[in-house]
Amino acid sequence: MKRTIYVLIFALITQLGFSQHKELIDSLKLELKKRTIDDSIKVSILTRLHEKLMFSKPEEAKQYALEELRISRKINYKRGLGVGNLHLGNYHSNRSENDSALYYYNKGKAYFKEIKSTRGIIFTNHSISSIKQINGELDEAIALTKETLKSIQDNEEDGESKTKFIGAQHSALANIYIEKGSYRIALTEALKALKCFEEINHVSRKADVLKQIGDIESALENHKASIDYFKEAIEIYERIDDKMYAAYAHNSLGISYQNLKNYEEAKKHFDTAIQYAKTVEDKLSLSNSIHNLAELEIINKNYAEAKTLLMNAKQISEKENLQLSLVNIHGGLSQIDYHTNNFSDALNNNDKAIALSKSIGALPHLKDLYKFRSEILLKTNRAESAVYYLKESQKINDSLFNSKKSQQIEELKAIYETEKKETEIALQQEEIKSLSQEVEISNLRKGLYSGGMFAFVAISGLLFFGFRQRIKKNRIAREKQEEIYKQEIEFKKKELASQTLHLVQKNTFIQELKENLEKIKASPELFKVEFRRLVMLLKKESAEDKDWEVFKSYFAEVHNDFDEKIKSISNDITEKEIRLSAFIRMNLSTKEIASMLNVLPDSVKKSKYRLKNKLSLGKEDDLTQFLNTL
Repeated sequence: MKRTIYVLIFALITQLGFSQHKELIDSLKLELKKRTIDDSIKVSILTRLHEKLMFSKPEEAKQYALEELRISRKINYKRGLGVGNLHLGNYHSNRSENDSALYYYNKGKAYFKEIKSTRGIIFTNHSISSIKQINGELDEAIALTKETLKSIQDNEEDGESKTKFIGAQHSALANIYIEKGSYRIALTEALKALKCFEEINHVSRKADVLKQIGDIESALENHKASIDYFKEAIEIYERIDDKMYAAYAHNSLGISYQNLKNYEEAKKHFDTAIQYAKTVEDKLSLSNSIHNLAELEIINKNYAEAKTLLMNAKQISEKENLQLSLVNIHGGLSQIDYHTNNFSDALNNNDKAIALSKSIGALPHLKDLYKFRSEILLKTNRAESAVYYLKESQKINDSLFNSKKSQQIEELKAIYETEKKETEIALQQEEIKSLSQEVEISNLRKGLYSGGMFAFVAISGLLFFGFRQRIKKNRIAREKQEEIYKQEIEFKKKELASQTLHLVQKNTFIQELKENLEKIKASPELFKVEFRRLVMLLKKESAEDKDWEVFKSYFAEVHNDFDEKIKSISNDITEKEIRLSAFIRMNLSTKEIASMLNVLPDSVKKSKYRLKNKLSLGKEDDLTQFLNTL
């Protein structure tokens, strides 16, 4: 992820080709040793050495950056001062020391402004945007990255360098959109970046984008697909000895294997990520990898080993002020305490995780922490408090659900605006072609006027050609409009799927509460009154049809008056049977339908049988296939 901070860091003078082979580094060191005069050429050699070692040997690379600055100050070489500060900013950013990184980036930017170096300003803006992303200022990061992209497009001459810079900006945008949860836009930006880097055969940046696509697939729970992308990225990183980003990729690959319950492979990749992170002294990567390994040990019930790992990660995260890492660590410690029956310590660590989550606005983490807190409280016979935190967890879940829908709408708007601009450009190009053809027709008319019939035939042919061009232009506009309509239908389908998920989640939540209350029923007499009151409340909530009406409205829009069609087949069909038909049409399982209707699966099966009879279907007829034809 953090390579976006470095990707545009190239020497502002002639570059050697991409390579980090030992022979090249040795030859640069030999050339540096021979160079006894402090001049801009010596600064250039130091710059190249820094770039070749900035990922694999950051401390050595830092010394070359400091020497860049020393010589540049001595000879008053402003370009060297700009690059040297930029390199130091990269070093600190790599170590998650963002305040120090911003200090050096701004110093470098001041020197670039002084010498009016557009490219230097582009580099520093890119790096500052990456820091904003790390600090959670995502919208500002997007705006600055788009500004940088436009500056590159307007100021850079066409060539490999421009393609590389444009690809870097698309890759940076993909990273930011991943963090916002806008995966469709992220994938679009990542594919644009991949195209750029494949065009110029830039292997390390290609690896970065492959990892990005793997992260998107993982976020969409396509874990098997994500593994292929991560492995391809790792193969490139290890071939070019880029341990820093190999560590991030191994960590992501371990998470995918863990989600597939292949714990042996997961542990192998977490161990490798830890080893690489230690080698390059990347504290964020190290803390995350240790935490993930600890989670694996918790799954395998190795609680003592898990606690040792989490305490090591805690020490690193506290020193580096990695707040989100600390949320995960305290959450992990709380789980260990819970499983070892230390409920007081479990609540204490849960408190700390909740406080940190609130302070940084990490709502998904807060939702899970509240739910786990209710489990701890149930173990200590504090049923009323347990129910409270379970409800708080559900409130956050509903809020996130609504936020997700808003994000989907914004995502569709962004895609629509992009396609709209592309359509406008296409139409403008067609207009230019038409105007050019009209000019040609006019010139030909003048030149061939004396040619009589020949001129008439020629001009008529050109006019016919122009007419065909206008038809083509109209066809393009019509096709674009049809595409917009298709997107609107796809959006409604997404809304319908989201509403279905919401109904399933709501009824699952109610069922869980009922099961917990059944446990309370066996408790002392003190809980009897509270038990009866809560059961009545939940039954009332289950009976409400508000969510069904919302679902029904979305369903009717997507499936063209499905209820009217089914009523035309059978006049005596009930509202409940229409509801059942809709759920079957959505390909929900019998178990899911039972959860949503608050009945047993056997009851759903009987209802399906009665529905088949009302629809005059035989034993050999498939109910689902029939409903799909309506």
